Amino acid sequence: MTDSTSNPSDEATQNAALQKAVIVGIQVDQDPRVLDEAVRFARLLNAPLVVAHVDVTRFVTYEDPDGYVHSAPIDINFDAGAAEFEAVEAAAATQLRDRGITWTARQLVGDPALAIKQLANKLDAQLIVVGTRKRGLGESIREFFTGSVAARLTHRQHRSVLVVPLGELVPDDQKEIWPE
Repeated sequence: MTDSTSNPSDEATQNAALQKAVIVGIQVDQDPRVLDEAVRFARLLNAPLVVAHVDVTRFVTYEDPDGYVHSAPIDINFDAGAAEFEAVEAAAATQLRDRGITWTARQLVGDPALAIKQLANKLDAQLIVVGTRKRGLGESIREFFTGSVAARLTHRQHRSVLVVPLGELVPDDQKEIWPE
């Protein structure tokens, strides 16, 4: 079940079945710890799990009154978002196989924090789970322009946001978190 293949009435039915879900924001090649933590909390909360991938190469053109989102690509010749979603969905299926949890994947579009917030509102989610960003100059520049998804989520809605630390930890005696 994905937003990219559903029609408006299917999405409303799916949303009804996913009320009080745990939402986990996943990117391509995401550290498996993020999904593992989301599974752990979905089990603790006895909730379904929604694996959400946000296609930042598309933007929302309009939204129907029933909540169905119509989108368009930023670059007409660029369709990497669909391939990324397929990769995220396949990785999640592999990682969640035989885990005994109800889950679905959703392709969202636009700004990651706002897209996840909107999905959380639709599903009246209990928890949002995201990972920290990778360290590096490119990621520092991206965060400078777009901001931290986790920080923007925590300041723009009322749900709890679990931020899972990723990669190598920064030693306490290191002044700069993202050295050049």
